[in-house]
Amino acid sequence: MSSFKDLRIVDNFYQTSAFFPMPTILISTLDEEGNTTLGAYSLCFPYYIAGKNYYAMILECRNSSNTAQNILRTGKCALNFLEDDPKDFQTTVKLGFPGETPKEKMAKSNFVLEKGQAEGVRPLVIQKAYQVFECTWDDQLEDAYLDKSKVGQLEGIEGPYRNFNGVTSKFGCHFILKIDKILMKEKFYNAIINGVKANNFPRVPVDYGYRDSTYFWYTKFRRPRKEPIPAGKEASVDSVMYAANRIDDKIKFTKEACQMITKIPRVFLKAALTQMVDYAREKGWTLIDVKEMQEIRDKRSKEKNK
Repeated sequence: MSSFKDLRIVDNFYQTSAFFPMPTILISTLDEEGNTTLGAYSLCFPYYIAGKNYYAMILECRNSSNTAQNILRTGKCALNFLEDDPKDFQTTVKLGFPGETPKEKMAKSNFVLEKGQAEGVRPLVIQKAYQVFECTWDDQLEDAYLDKSKVGQLEGIEGPYRNFNGVTSKFGCHFILKIDKILMKEKFYNAIINGVKANNFPRVPVDYGYRDSTYFWYTKFRRPRKEPIPAGKEASVDSVMYAANRIDDKIKFTKEACQMITKIPRVFLKAALTQMVDYAREKGWTLIDVKEMQEIRDKRSKEKNK
């Protein structure tokens, strides 16, 4: 006999039928008068993470929301990530209440806004955020730009619907958001560049997903724990050398160079080695030793700094 109960799946199942850990962010967009307005969202996740010519997030929301209407119209938004602060979270919950105009929402906000760094006419970003993704909706996917004609239909939109980008149902929208800029406060920028430790993590709150008619539930930030990679997960030097020296018949790796990259997870090893070999071709190398490997690492570090 099962130890579980079968719970009915209903609309907004992540809230009504589950406890689902998520971020809580404030999305800034431009209203019809060109003013920045903020909306609270949790259904926003990484989408394109590798292998494309750009990186992207996916946002799921009601197509009648101010945020959806503004993205359909302008194609621009900014994802603002805030640290754990009870007063800020109270404001975030208020900004997440549906059915209000942008002016009504923003009257409840005390966040200071500033200009971002992406080009063009953009919504302002929250000065207090620890990081911001400035984004552009890729409306070419699924010819979603055609859905711009449906702006203003707030009582439900009739089909045809897109499968994953644009108006996806009578009441829903999905947006594939190309990341134009990742803006990071200096403290956390330095942590990523120089090495993250428990005491320099941003204090990130987590939304539990579930909410009832009275409360919105989330957990306060606690000091993060670290767990070392299990022993034996590192690739052996011999297996790295075997993979490395099969990438190109003219460019070879020394054992000492391969020792420096044994911690790369095996699923990413071939891609990493291919990038190294491409760089070696550019430099005219036929052998990658410790010196060359260090140069490759320095190049990667400089790219991250940019």
